[in-house]
Amino acid sequence: MLNLQDGTDEITTMPDSDTGSKNRSETVDLTDQSLLVDISDALSERDKVKFTVHTKTTLPDFQKNEFSVVRQHEEFLWLHDALESNEKYCGFIIPPAPPRPDFDASREKLQKLGEGEGAMTKEEFSKMKQELEAEYLATFKKTVAMHEVFLQRLAGHPVFKVDHTFRIFLEYEKDLSVRGKNKKEKFVGLISNIKESADDMLLSTTQKDMDEFFEHEKNFLMEYHTQVKDATWKADRMTRCRKNVSDTYLTIASTLLQLATTDATDLERAFTKSSETLEKVRKVESRIASDEDLKLSDTLRYYMRDTSAVKNLLYRRLRSLANYENANRILDKARSKNKDVQEAENQQQEACEKFENISKLAKQELQDFRTRRVAAFKKNLVELAELEVKHAKAEVQLLKNYLTSIQEDDLRH
Repeated sequence: MLNLQDGTDEITTMPDSDTGSKNRSETVDLTDQSLLVDISDALSERDKVKFTVHTKTTLPDFQKNEFSVVRQHEEFLWLHDALESNEKYCGFIIPPAPPRPDFDASREKLQKLGEGEGAMTKEEFSKMKQELEAEYLATFKKTVAMHEVFLQRLAGHPVFKVDHTFRIFLEYEKDLSVRGKNKKEKFVGLISNIKESADDMLLSTTQKDMDEFFEHEKNFLMEYHTQVKDATWKADRMTRCRKNVSDTYLTIASTLLQLATTDATDLERAFTKSSETLEKVRKVESRIASDEDLKLSDTLRYYMRDTSAVKNLLYRRLRSLANYENANRILDKARSKNKDVQEAENQQQEACEKFENISKLAKQELQDFRTRRVAAFKKNLVELAELEVKHAKAEVQLLKNYLTSIQEDDLRH
């Protein structure tokens, strides 16, 4: 249901009858049915989106086998930050947090449309309103999908799915009382992120890693992230061009319809049919743009963020390696002075175990990332190709029907 009236906007979306576990992302292990999470419903208001998170589980830690809770975006960020700050997860890829819902552009277009209603015909206004509402709804569905895949990545992970904070997020029925960061906290967080990024960059350039596997992965991911970022920009540009084509069809169709209604000649019927055909072609082009945005641009955009999460894992491992080497130097110094040797040995042993544990977990995570990434791209590119073939056939058929109709009119006259 889409309701955009009186300056408010509310959307309630329910999954289609064939959705559910069959449509879970390729980034999730579909063989594990012990914890299934999806967003069964969502409501968009002016300043927030409320997601209904539905869970089915056979895990004994939960009080019930099936339940639902309502969560907002800030609570998703809270869950992500809690996982990222947990030291015992240093060896894992923390799934990227979903992007903040942003409907400002669509709302602004709808507002401008309302202001310019008097300069349009009733039919033009209706078509433009339907187009903008469809754009708003597409953005909303993408927002829901990004929040859902974050939860499904966690639910499909053998360690994250039993995390205490994740269980609270899924099961606690009352408000989590998570507030967004104020300006001061955002500024402090920005400075902290800049400092951490600078430290990570310095560490990645100065810290030598003798493990060929991780050195190869680091070099590959640096190049891969650059390529995916560039491909995302180009895919977005292609989608915008496709939408511009769709908008152009709408303009031409409206102009032809005006000619048909103002010029009562023998061409009136031809103008009307041409307008109707271009309107149908416009809808097909709009669907193609939406499919390309969903199956290509969004896939690239997600893996650009996911690759950043993988790079963060490699930086954490390098930091652990640096701590281990520093502990070795402290131990050597303690032995040479024969002072605080036992304490230094304990610290060196702890640093060694932590580094070896992170390395072991990270190697498995990187191998899983490679498999997951290839499977996701293959699935989405195949689906995109099938959809584009389907839409191309539909366009060809529309144009054939149009030409046949025009020829029949010529023969009758």
